[in-house]
Amino acid sequence: MNTTNAVGFLSAQLGVGLLVLLSLNPTTQLLGLASMPLVVAYPLMKRYTNWPQLVLGLTFNWGALVGYTAVTGSFVPHLHHTLPLYFSGVCWTLVYDTIYAYQDRSDDKKLKLKSTALTLGDKPQLPLSGFATAMAGGLTLAGLTSGLTYPFYVGVSGVYLRMYTYSR
Repeated sequence: MNTTNAVGFLSAQLGVGLLVLLSLNPTTQLLGLASMPLVVAYPLMKRYTNWPQLVLGLTFNWGALVGYTAVTGSFVPHLHHTLPLYFSGVCWTLVYDTIYAYQDRSDDKKLKLKSTALTLGDKPQLPLSGFATAMAGGLTLAGLTSGLTYPFYVGVSGVYLRMYTYSR
């Protein structure tokens, strides 16, 4: 693919995304637009921070905030539901993308890029287990504030055990 095709493809994707955003309520539109600094900044983060996976998590999981606002039409009254869910997603992204980043460590070192995989070094188990535990805690809190019943918590337990196993 050449640069012209890439710019055309990006423009088409941005156009479709804008159409979707414009079909939502005004609060959701503002919240969606508020994600743009993260979207623009993320590709550069491996040059500036040892925690680019955190920025990825903040960016990717913004949809939890946007989705809830799209359904309810409001943001602030529902922070006790959405923030634990958002936090959980960020922790989930930290775990899976850090594990993935371990494949790129040698290339990242050569290119003088940064990542949580380089930051955590050869013993990432404890921090990754901590992020997995924080993810499960956030999901549990989101479930409690939303009045969910035991099948939800069984599912959270299963996800936690699976993540915890991978992070060890």
